[in-house]
Amino acid sequence: MKLSDFQYNLPKTFIAKHPASPRDKAKMMVLTRSSGEIEHKTFSDIINYMDKGDVIVVNKTKVMQARLFGKKERTNAKIEVFVLRELNKEENIWDVIVDPARKVRIGNRIYFNDKLWCEVIDNTTSRGRTVRFNEDAGDIFKAIEKIGHTPLPPYIKRETTNTDKDNYQTIFAEIDGSVAAPTAGLHFTPSLVKKAEKKGVKIVPVILHIGLGTFRPVEVEDLTKHKMDSEFFEVPEETAKVINKALLEKKNVFVVGTSTCRALESSVTAEGFSKPNFGWTDKFIFPPYDFKITKRLVTNFHQPESTLLMLAAAFADFDFIMKAYKKAMKENYRFLSYGDAMLIQ
Repeated sequence: MKLSDFQYNLPKTFIAKHPASPRDKAKMMVLTRSSGEIEHKTFSDIINYMDKGDVIVVNKTKVMQARLFGKKERTNAKIEVFVLRELNKEENIWDVIVDPARKVRIGNRIYFNDKLWCEVIDNTTSRGRTVRFNEDAGDIFKAIEKIGHTPLPPYIKRETTNTDKDNYQTIFAEIDGSVAAPTAGLHFTPSLVKKAEKKGVKIVPVILHIGLGTFRPVEVEDLTKHKMDSEFFEVPEETAKVINKALLEKKNVFVVGTSTCRALESSVTAEGFSKPNFGWTDKFIFPPYDFKITKRLVTNFHQPESTLLMLAAAFADFDFIMKAYKKAMKENYRFLSYGDAMLIQ
């Protein structure tokens, strides 16, 4: 398939600026692959598509408050530092993006408050820098959490608010590391989780720390030539065990989000079972693709020409997904991170 196949017109009016409230009252479009049927439901109805012994797999990554605002030493020039990932815990070394980049050179220090500052130690790209935070800053993740701002996606054209800190975080979030939320998970509420567990459905976690690559446009028409950014993932042993039991018993594995799907499909045994693993993955899923673990996919409505749309198309079938997107616009579904959900079964 070609990049241009995934182009469609997304008017700005369809892009959700705020989440549904409560979260599980978002709309949910249900796509049934075997019949080609499309249904319109509410996300809380997802429980009706689950049976005892089924498994829900979620991404327990936590979104960092990644946007830091500081001042350059001596000149006091205002600098935004967008933290991407920790490179070396002992040395407090991180990958970041700076803005405006032309003002930030190797050796410059940027001060955020009287307790936290960083020094630029390398240039990685035109805007990318490697920085070292001060030794006495303590836990950098905690420091960032305290003074940072929520990294809302670039297509949400508004200022962040205090509510975004909670809204742009799933109820499963535990492990710091993402700069974007695993948005399919945003629709779950504690009460919905309790209902699933009461029904005999098991909920198990994986980790995939989502980087800025999730928003990076594909720039090659030939999709086989596109290279994904590497992201850290982990499939815990207990998670693999629960999934494999469900697969053996012919139960459904509901995979919540494209990030969760990529983590699971990055670690599969030769027999097609889930394999405990951790490391870095640059797995790019686009049609055609033979899914080994994912039996049901929960996802949002994605941007044109995005790798997320390509994964959904690989799972649902390209023509079916594009038909569903057209229908979603007719039915006024809300798109992207804070938007409505889709269940592909």
